[in-house]
Amino acid sequence: MIKGIESVLLFSENPKELMEFYRDTLGLKVDMEGEYGDEEELYVGFQPGKGSYMVVMHHSKVKGKNREPERFMVNFEVDNIEKEVARLDKAKVRKIQDIYHVEDYGKIATFVDPDGNYFQLVQIRPSPAKAN
Repeated sequence: MIKGIESVLLFSENPKELMEFYRDTLGLKVDMEGEYGDEEELYVGFQPGKGSYMVVMHHSKVKGKNREPERFMVNFEVDNIEKEVARLDKAKVRKIQDIYHVEDYGKIATFVDPDGNYFQLVQIRPSPAKAN
């Protein structure tokens, strides 16, 4: 029985640059950091909230930018999407899609990281039971 998603692995030719983007620009807190393998490659784990980890690490078969960034995206939940989108705009993070509304879900905006991977900020609409 699957209990949940433990982690999402994001492989890169340059994990240091990607780690710095997610730490310094996006503002994720580094929760674990170390080296692995014979080449002592860097890995960095982020825990953006409760639950799953996102781990950035080197992979010898990953070269250059992502050629199919629409294939897989990570959604980062935020409290105030307008504020966070403005902050990333100010940091000159490339935006793919400005804030839009998805009925019965909330608001979403899509950005791209230095490796060409898409990620989204999402502000979930409170359920009617929580809103009261």
